[in-house]
Amino acid sequence: MSHVVKKRKLDKSRQDRIYFDSYTDVTIHEEMIADHVRMNTYRTAILKCSEWIRDKVVLDVGAGTGVLSIFCVQAGARKVYAVEACSIAEQAENIIKQNQMDDKIEVIRGTVETVELPEEVDVIVSEWMGYALLHESMLDSVLYARDKWLTKPGGIVLPDRAELYITPIMEPVVENRLHFWCTIKDQYGVDMSCMSEFARKCIKNSDITVNTVTVEDVLSHPVRFAELDLTTVTVEQLRSLKGHFRCDSFGSAVVNAFCVYFDVSFSCPEKPVVLSTSPFQPETHWKQAVLYLDEPVEVIQDTAVSGEVSLFPSEHSARHLCIHLEYRIGEVKQESKTFSIPDWTSEDQL
Repeated sequence: MSHVVKKRKLDKSRQDRIYFDSYTDVTIHEEMIADHVRMNTYRTAILKCSEWIRDKVVLDVGAGTGVLSIFCVQAGARKVYAVEACSIAEQAENIIKQNQMDDKIEVIRGTVETVELPEEVDVIVSEWMGYALLHESMLDSVLYARDKWLTKPGGIVLPDRAELYITPIMEPVVENRLHFWCTIKDQYGVDMSCMSEFARKCIKNSDITVNTVTVEDVLSHPVRFAELDLTTVTVEQLRSLKGHFRCDSFGSAVVNAFCVYFDVSFSCPEKPVVLSTSPFQPETHWKQAVLYLDEPVEVIQDTAVSGEVSLFPSEHSARHLCIHLEYRIGEVKQESKTFSIPDWTSEDQL
């Protein structure tokens, strides 16, 4: 007998427990450490900022395996407080001891909102970015730490700037999946083309799909629709982040989705170091956020594509990201659709 379970809003402690539990397994840390763009950019940025870090006190928010804390010691930090809420903190301690840095790095188990540090800090470093930048809302914790512990004059946040971009795309894989049902009759003598509509509803739903977008998929120059200064932005501003966009299509094609991605930058002394998740740059584990349209729209050279993007937390869980998209393509009437990251809590957990 089937039944429908109505989702209810998770209280904050439940949201946090589920979130931190997801970081107790080796798989997610393997994925992050194997991301060469992520690792090389952070290491390069921290070492290039060594004149700001040397002989200073650093706070690593969400330290994970402790690798950023180690980079900071390599850059000359006098002391690093590596704050980590989940059990991976035990492995961080082992790694730090193995690298003979336990005299300079202190691992503190707990959330940054609940732990106490013995002193103020000069620098905050964190790798807080989630899918489409704000999924998991770890930036909230970085801002809390900034306001509580980064109180010395000239305090530094690394990275200190973030930008969000959007561009229309033609994602061929989804169209191939929809066409698949029209090929069955030729192969097996059974007409299953009626499945195409069902497949369309399943695939082109309201999920934010995390996928790799290739350069060939992109149909216009990307447009920056939001920018965050991490030295001044507030948690309240993150609750409703929005911006407008307008671009022109490159040529004749079919728009079946929009792609959202982010860049973060480190304002190092000589020049900024940028970590980009753009389709035009090497792939990262963040990939891109793909927002499928209900119906594809044909465009020609210089067709105008415009609209507004809004990012906000889900009502069900504040750590889950929602994106509301209002858009107009050419002369087609304005459309709107709200997307969300698929829920990583099952009904039997509620």
